[in-house]
Amino acid sequence: MYNTKTSFVYGFHGTDENIAFEILNGKRYFKVSKNNYDWLGDGTYFWENNFERAKQYADETSRRGSSTVKRPFVLGAVIDLGNCLDLLNQKHLDHLALMYENFKEDVRKEKKFLPSNQSFISKDTDFKKRELDCAVIRWAHNKAKFEGSKFDTVRAAFWEGKELYPNAGFREQNHIQIAVINPNCIKGIFLPRNKDMGYHQDSFL
Repeated sequence: MYNTKTSFVYGFHGTDENIAFEILNGKRYFKVSKNNYDWLGDGTYFWENNFERAKQYADETSRRGSSTVKRPFVLGAVIDLGNCLDLLNQKHLDHLALMYENFKEDVRKEKKFLPSNQSFISKDTDFKKRELDCAVIRWAHNKAKFEGSKFDTVRAAFWEGKELYPNAGFREQNHIQIAVINPNCIKGIFLPRNKDMGYHQDSFL
Protein backbone atom coordinates (compact mmCIF):
# COMPACT_ATOMS: atom_id res chain seq x y z
CA MET A 1 0.00 0.00 0.00
CA TYR A 2 2.85 2.40 0.78
CA ASN A 3 5.47 1.16 -1.71
CA THR A 4 4.93 3.96 -4.19
CA LYS A 5 6.95 7.08 -3.41
CA THR A 6 5.04 10.23 -4.33
CA SER A 7 8.06 12.55 -4.32
CA PHE A 8 10.88 12.95 -6.80
CA VAL A 9 14.54 12.72 -5.85
CA TYR A 10 17.73 14.01 -7.43
CA GLY A 11 20.13 11.29 -8.48
CA PHE A 12 23.71 11.77 -9.65
CA HIS A 13 25.53 9.39 -11.98
CA GLY A 14 29.31 9.37 -12.38
CA THR A 15 30.51 8.59 -15.89
CA ASP A 16 32.77 9.77 -18.73
CA GLU A 17 32.21 13.27 -20.14
CA ASN A 18 31.67 12.13 -23.74
CA ILE A 19 29.23 9.44 -22.63
CA ALA A 20 27.41 11.97 -20.44
CA PHE A 21 26.77 14.34 -23.34
CA GLU A 22 25.63 11.49 -25.58
CA ILE A 23 23.09 10.53 -22.90
CA LEU A 24 22.06 14.15 -22.46
CA ASN A 25 21.53 14.55 -26.22
CA GLY A 26 19.54 11.33 -26.54
CA LYS A 27 22.22 9.44 -28.48
CA ARG A 28 22.55 6.68 -25.90
CA TYR A 29 20.90 5.47 -22.69
CA PHE A 30 22.25 5.09 -19.19
CA LYS A 31 24.13 1.81 -18.78
CA VAL A 32 22.28 -0.94 -16.92
CA SER A 33 24.70 -2.70 -14.59
CA LYS A 34 24.24 -6.49 -14.38
CA ASN A 35 27.27 -7.66 -12.41
CA ASN A 36 26.63 -10.51 -9.99
CA TYR A 37 28.20 -8.40 -7.20
CA ASP A 38 26.13 -5.22 -7.69
CA TRP A 39 24.98 -3.97 -4.31
CA LEU A 40 21.32 -3.47 -5.26
CA GLY A 41 21.01 -5.97 -8.10
CA ASP A 42 20.54 -5.06 -11.75
CA GLY A 43 19.82 -1.45 -12.67
CA THR A 44 21.20 1.99 -13.46
CA TYR A 45 22.92 3.36 -10.36
CA PHE A 46 22.59 6.84 -8.90
CA TRP A 47 23.82 8.53 -5.73
CA GLU A 48 20.80 10.15 -4.11
CA ASN A 49 21.25 13.93 -3.56
CA ASN A 50 25.02 13.43 -3.55
CA PHE A 51 26.87 15.13 -6.41
CA GLU A 52 30.21 15.01 -4.56
CA ARG A 53 30.12 11.23 -4.07
CA ALA A 54 29.19 10.68 -7.73
CA LYS A 55 32.17 12.82 -8.75
CA GLN A 56 34.43 10.96 -6.35
CA TYR A 57 33.28 7.64 -7.82
CA ALA A 58 33.91 8.84 -11.40
CA ASP A 59 37.40 10.02 -10.40
CA GLU A 60 38.18 6.67 -8.75
CA THR A 61 36.86 4.73 -11.75
CA SER A 62 38.96 6.75 -14.21
CA ARG A 63 42.14 5.56 -12.48
CA ARG A 64 41.44 1.91 -13.32
CA GLY A 65 43.40 0.72 -16.33
CA SER A 66 40.46 -0.84 -18.20
CA SER A 67 37.97 1.93 -17.39
CA THR A 68 35.88 3.65 -20.07
CA VAL A 69 35.89 6.78 -17.90
CA LYS A 70 38.65 8.97 -19.31
CA ARG A 71 37.31 12.39 -18.29
CA PRO A 72 35.29 12.04 -15.06
CA PHE A 73 31.91 13.74 -15.22
CA VAL A 74 28.57 13.77 -13.38
CA LEU A 75 25.06 13.83 -14.80
CA GLY A 76 22.03 14.72 -12.74
CA ALA A 77 18.63 13.03 -13.04
CA VAL A 78 15.15 13.60 -11.66
CA ILE A 79 13.90 10.20 -10.54
CA ASP A 80 10.41 9.06 -9.65
CA LEU A 81 11.02 6.12 -7.30
CA GLY A 82 7.68 4.54 -8.21
CA ASN A 83 7.16 1.06 -6.77
CA CYS A 84 10.35 1.06 -4.73
CA LEU A 85 12.02 -1.75 -2.81
CA ASP A 86 13.07 0.75 -0.18
CA LEU A 87 15.58 -0.73 2.25
CA LEU A 88 15.22 2.28 4.50
CA ASN A 89 11.69 1.03 5.22
CA GLN A 90 11.19 -1.63 7.92
CA LYS A 91 8.51 -3.46 5.94
CA HIS A 92 10.86 -3.90 3.02
CA LEU A 93 13.78 -4.95 5.22
CA ASP A 94 11.54 -7.64 6.71
CA HIS A 95 10.48 -8.66 3.21
CA LEU A 96 14.09 -8.98 2.02
CA ALA A 97 14.94 -11.10 5.07
CA LEU A 98 12.09 -13.44 4.07
CA MET A 99 13.37 -13.50 0.47
CA TYR A 100 16.77 -14.56 1.81
CA GLU A 101 15.20 -17.52 3.63
CA ASN A 102 13.33 -18.55 0.48
CA PHE A 103 16.45 -18.18 -1.63
CA LYS A 104 18.56 -20.14 0.84
CA GLU A 105 16.03 -22.99 0.83
CA ASP A 106 16.01 -23.09 -2.97
CA VAL A 107 19.82 -23.19 -3.06
CA ARG A 108 19.78 -26.04 -0.53
CA LYS A 109 17.30 -28.06 -2.61
CA GLU A 110 19.48 -27.62 -5.70
CA LYS A 111 22.51 -28.72 -3.64
CA LYS A 112 24.42 -25.55 -4.48
CA PHE A 113 26.39 -23.09 -2.34
CA LEU A 114 25.14 -19.72 -1.18
CA PRO A 115 27.08 -16.79 -2.64
CA SER A 116 28.79 -14.54 -0.12
CA ASN A 117 29.62 -10.88 0.34
CA GLN A 118 33.36 -10.28 0.20
CA SER A 119 35.98 -7.62 -0.33
CA PHE A 120 37.73 -7.23 -3.67
CA ILE A 121 41.03 -6.75 -1.85
CA SER A 122 42.07 -8.39 1.43
CA LYS A 123 42.72 -5.18 3.41
CA ASP A 124 39.39 -3.58 2.50
CA THR A 125 36.99 -3.56 5.48
CA ASP A 126 33.94 -2.94 3.24
CA PHE A 127 32.11 -5.76 1.49
CA LYS A 128 32.17 -4.28 -2.02
CA LYS A 129 31.76 -7.61 -3.80
CA ARG A 130 28.18 -8.23 -2.70
CA GLU A 131 27.26 -11.44 -4.50
CA LEU A 132 24.89 -12.55 -1.73
CA ASP A 133 22.99 -9.26 -1.55
CA CYS A 134 22.75 -9.12 -5.33
CA ALA A 135 21.39 -12.67 -5.53
CA VAL A 136 18.79 -12.07 -2.81
CA ILE A 137 17.57 -8.83 -4.43
CA ARG A 138 17.34 -10.58 -7.81
CA TRP A 139 15.30 -13.29 -6.09
CA ALA A 140 12.99 -10.62 -4.66
CA HIS A 141 12.54 -9.15 -8.15
CA ASN A 142 11.65 -12.54 -9.62
CA LYS A 143 9.17 -13.15 -6.81
CA ALA A 144 7.55 -9.75 -7.41
CA LYS A 145 7.29 -10.42 -11.16
CA PHE A 146 5.67 -13.80 -10.47
CA GLU A 147 3.11 -12.07 -8.26
CA GLY A 148 2.46 -9.36 -10.87
CA SER A 149 4.03 -6.49 -8.93
CA LYS A 150 7.36 -5.45 -10.42
CA PHE A 151 9.69 -3.08 -8.59
CA ASP A 152 10.69 0.10 -10.43
CA THR A 153 13.63 1.01 -8.21
CA VAL A 154 15.70 -0.22 -5.26
CA ARG A 155 16.97 2.19 -2.61
CA ALA A 156 19.31 1.65 0.32
CA ALA A 157 21.75 3.39 2.66
CA PHE A 158 25.35 2.24 2.91
CA TRP A 159 27.98 2.88 5.59
CA GLU A 160 31.22 2.90 3.62
CA GLY A 161 34.80 3.96 4.19
CA LYS A 162 36.85 4.71 7.29
CA GLU A 163 35.47 6.09 10.54
CA LEU A 164 34.80 9.82 10.21
CA TYR A 165 36.60 10.32 13.53
CA PRO A 166 37.74 7.94 16.33
CA ASN A 167 34.89 5.71 17.60
CA ALA A 168 32.42 7.43 15.24
CA GLY A 169 29.17 5.87 14.11
CA PHE A 170 29.65 7.56 10.74
CA ARG A 171 31.92 6.68 7.83
CA GLU A 172 33.71 8.88 5.32
CA GLN A 173 31.57 7.73 2.39
CA ASN A 174 28.10 7.14 3.84
CA HIS A 175 25.50 7.48 1.12
CA ILE A 176 22.10 6.51 -0.22
CA GLN A 177 22.14 4.65 -3.51
CA ILE A 178 19.34 4.03 -6.00
CA ALA A 179 19.20 1.34 -8.67
CA VAL A 180 16.67 2.23 -11.36
CA ILE A 181 15.15 -0.83 -13.04
CA ASN A 182 12.34 0.90 -14.92
CA PRO A 183 13.98 3.54 -17.17
CA ASN A 184 10.68 5.42 -17.37
CA CYS A 185 11.27 6.46 -13.77
CA ILE A 186 14.03 8.77 -15.01
CA LYS A 187 11.88 11.82 -15.73
CA GLY A 188 14.64 14.21 -16.74
CA ILE A 189 18.40 14.54 -17.15
CA PHE A 190 20.36 17.70 -16.42
CA LEU A 191 23.82 19.19 -16.16
CA PRO A 192 24.54 20.03 -12.51
CA ARG A 193 25.44 23.69 -12.14
CA ASN A 194 27.56 25.59 -9.63
CA LYS A 195 25.90 27.79 -7.07
CA ASP A 196 25.60 31.46 -8.06
CA MET A 197 27.81 33.05 -5.40
CA GLY A 198 26.77 36.53 -6.52
CA TYR A 199 23.18 36.02 -5.38
CA HIS A 200 22.23 37.11 -1.84
CA GLN A 201 19.05 35.83 -0.24
CA ASP A 202 18.29 39.16 1.40
CA SER A 203 18.78 41.22 -1.76
CA PHE A 204 15.81 42.94 -3.44
CA LEU A 205 15.20 43.48 -7.14
